[in-house]
Amino acid sequence: MLIVRELGIEIGARRILQPISFTIGDAEKVGIVGRNGAGKSTMLACLIGAAGEHLRVTGEVQRFGTWAHLPQDPVPGGLGTEPIGLSHVLSARGLDVIDADMQRSRKAMAEDPSEENIHTFSELEERFRDLGGYEAESEVARLAAGLGLAEEFLLEDLDTLSGGQRRRIDLMRVLYERPDTMVLDEPTNHLDKSAKRWLFDELERFPGTVLVISHDLPLLDKAIDKVLSLREGQLREYKGNYTKFLEQEETTRLSEEKTASRQDADIDRLKNLANSMRGQTATRARLAKVLDHRVDRLQGERIEVTKQERKVVFRLPKPPRSGDVPLTAEGISVHYGDQQVLKGVNFITRRGDRILIVGRNGAGKSSLLRCVAGTQIPQSGAVTLGANVTLGYFAQEHEQLDMQKTALEHLANATVVTEVERRSLLGAFGLKGGAAHQLPGTLSGGERAKLAMAMLAASDANVLVLDEPTNNLDPASVDAIGLMMRSWSGTIIAVSHERGFVEAMEPTHAVLLPEEYFDIWRDDYMDLIEQR
Repeated sequence: MLIVRELGIEIGARRILQPISFTIGDAEKVGIVGRNGAGKSTMLACLIGAAGEHLRVTGEVQRFGTWAHLPQDPVPGGLGTEPIGLSHVLSARGLDVIDADMQRSRKAMAEDPSEENIHTFSELEERFRDLGGYEAESEVARLAAGLGLAEEFLLEDLDTLSGGQRRRIDLMRVLYERPDTMVLDEPTNHLDKSAKRWLFDELERFPGTVLVISHDLPLLDKAIDKVLSLREGQLREYKGNYTKFLEQEETTRLSEEKTASRQDADIDRLKNLANSMRGQTATRARLAKVLDHRVDRLQGERIEVTKQERKVVFRLPKPPRSGDVPLTAEGISVHYGDQQVLKGVNFITRRGDRILIVGRNGAGKSSLLRCVAGTQIPQSGAVTLGANVTLGYFAQEHEQLDMQKTALEHLANATVVTEVERRSLLGAFGLKGGAAHQLPGTLSGGERAKLAMAMLAASDANVLVLDEPTNNLDPASVDAIGLMMRSWSGTIIAVSHERGFVEAMEPTHAVLLPEEYFDIWRDDYMDLIEQR
């Protein structure tokens, strides 16, 4: 349960949330919706008591029961006693620590079977049993199977896993914790269709409260019964799922338009009547003043019509012309220890190609993109750039962003010269006003993606390497990014599991992994893009 009283949030001179009060009851499933940059993740951080020092927060938040949080960004190394997936999951109930203590206690008891050592071990074992330690293996296996994660990845170092594998393990940890309230920030990032369906069913069956930020419309429809809509600093509350919220919002907007139109007609009628009385008799002049006061009152009471959200449009500048063959990959091989990820990938690009790398999680898609971008050296093979090629790289975790520089400072060495031009470019990608002076760590995941895209727009790149460019973006921005890529005349090599983006981009070719097969794009490949 959650009680919020007059919660207001500001970042510098930017007002994120006007003071708002609301209550979330036990077992309610609540979706928080809004465009990128509206402040959803910021508000969520305040609700769970994790507001950053850069925020100015007013009001009161009361939380009841136990809470578990799935953040957008993973914690490096995890939260367990060991930096592996299993330890990270078990740490949700503290079982990783108890297990380590039991091992030490068992050793101490073997060396000295004193009453004290036996008692210590017995207490630890009882806590381990009460927390479900002896059933942990089967329960973790069930979660891994539901989310489509091979169990061997639970024993791998977390920082060596792909984004999709790590996301699944973070989800497993929250589900394994079994809290009273789950707080999920973009839980379906990196999930395939079957994993999403399993998660939807899991959230429906979950007996506690759920707060979820997601741009995944099926999740919002199937798993929630209340919507909190954040827009332009205002929070509105709606009963029902996402589809009902959209219907209610449109009905409200149309009603507001009718009321405002009627009010405007009354205001115009009274203004005209008052103006016709001026300059006549003293009595009529007094009546005109009375009518002026009525007009002022009506104008003060005039209803504010909810604006329709504008269509999102992004644009990249026309790139410098590259050679006919901008990039060639020959025999790219990558392995991590004994694990062979890529054996010998070959493909060739022609100017203007839009190539999509297709494959499940762990097939080596991001490894291949890093080799193409030059940020990782393959064990064998080479990537050769053609004539007049400038390469731009969009990293999945936005590693290209400097956490010590503001959004505006990221464009300091760009082709746009003046601050006015840089601000205009940031604004074109949805980073307006005070957002220009924020550090990447204070921006939402969607805003960081837009900053990275603005950096590409400000460069001379004519070959773009894009690793999941639409993660954390709202649906309108996903489509806008895809349309922008389709109309751009440069060459694109991308990884994406977002169907809307791929359909809008219209790929020309595909690299299939792990088959390592290069082919002209076929419509039936669309069925593979959501497989992870």
